[in-house]
Amino acid sequence: MDSFRTRLILAYLKQHRVCSFADLMEKFDISSATVHRYALELAKRDAVTRVRGGLVFNVAEAPRDDTSAYLDRVVTNRAGKIAAARQAVTVVREGDIVFLDSSTTVYELALLLKEANFSHLTIVTNSVSIMQNFRKFPSHYVLIGLGGSYDPNLNAILGAATLEQLAHINLTKAFVSAFGVDDKNVTTNHERQAELLKKVLDAADKRYLVADSSKFDRTGLYRLSARGAFDEIFSSKRAAD
Repeated sequence: MDSFRTRLILAYLKQHRVCSFADLMEKFDISSATVHRYALELAKRDAVTRVRGGLVFNVAEAPRDDTSAYLDRVVTNRAGKIAAARQAVTVVREGDIVFLDSSTTVYELALLLKEANFSHLTIVTNSVSIMQNFRKFPSHYVLIGLGGSYDPNLNAILGAATLEQLAHINLTKAFVSAFGVDDKNVTTNHERQAELLKKVLDAADKRYLVADSSKFDRTGLYRLSARGAFDEIFSSKRAAD
């Protein structure tokens, strides 16, 4: 069974505490049989309790690991992330070499590209989620997964080896997200991520910020770029002024 999908469902249950099977089927686009298989697996791990028509999250028993923070972010503000991603996908063109960062917002863009009808598209990424799920993408898409050190909190590959590999790659477009977007700057709270994304933005012909509305009017610790350095900002907030 797809362990990543199982973890997404668990993160969603953690956020909502109680979910019906119908809600989970709609949220994750899965069948009744599939949702009951996931429910059985989670119940065996004592992560949830099965009730009539749905599941209850077991606060005390639910397992945790180093990727929990990332999985929590996947389901937080997801509607806004999808809205921003739907705007961003409109600028991708045939033959592009696109960089997709490891954010949960840009992951939604990757899912849209999976369903797109490009005959030639190259995706460069440090996102472990995208790499793990690339087998579901069209077989003629090209993936360049950057190597380096694994960061479980970001579910990303980062570090000196990542920067070295990136230095040899041409990018037509870069899609990145951020922790904060204020009037002047775009910021993050992760130093190694900031180092990588600065290099990405320098290398790309076009630069795009993809961010849900919660990212605006707040500031992170490390500066990625001036807000005005992006060719366009895609957001559910429509704050690309």
